[in-house]
Amino acid sequence: MPAHTAPPQPATGRSETTWQLPHTPSSAPRARELLRTQLITWKIDGEVAETAELLLSELITNSLRHASTPPGRKIGLRLATYDRRLRVEVADANNRRPTPRQAGPEDVGGRGLTLVQALAERWGCCPRLHGIGKATWAELALTTPPQSPPAR
Repeated sequence: MPAHTAPPQPATGRSETTWQLPHTPSSAPRARELLRTQLITWKIDGEVAETAELLLSELITNSLRHASTPPGRKIGLRLATYDRRLRVEVADANNRRPTPRQAGPEDVGGRGLTLVQALAERWGCCPRLHGIGKATWAELALTTPPQSPPAR
């Protein structure tokens, strides 16, 4: 499953990479692995990297649990940097927009989007760029601009 990566634009600090993952539970750990690898490449670490991994985990879990999708449809994963921000985005083939809910003290789940709201600088949902469904995203401020790998 090769990544599709836009060429880095050093003057603007913009970079982007995307993957398509199967709509299966095994995609959550795979997505976290892809995120960690990409953040290392971009030299994004520390609290931003840790928070980005938690945000991605919540977004992809929400998609896997709640987005009933047609058979064979994949989940899109997009990571992007721009304007000193890191965007983590998960797209699925379901049009139903996620909404945070109040989980009770005894509830086992239901806190994912509340965590996203609390940790992300901004978050939201928009129509899926390519295909049916939606993309749910969260953004974090970057304290230092991401670094592109050296040109070969």
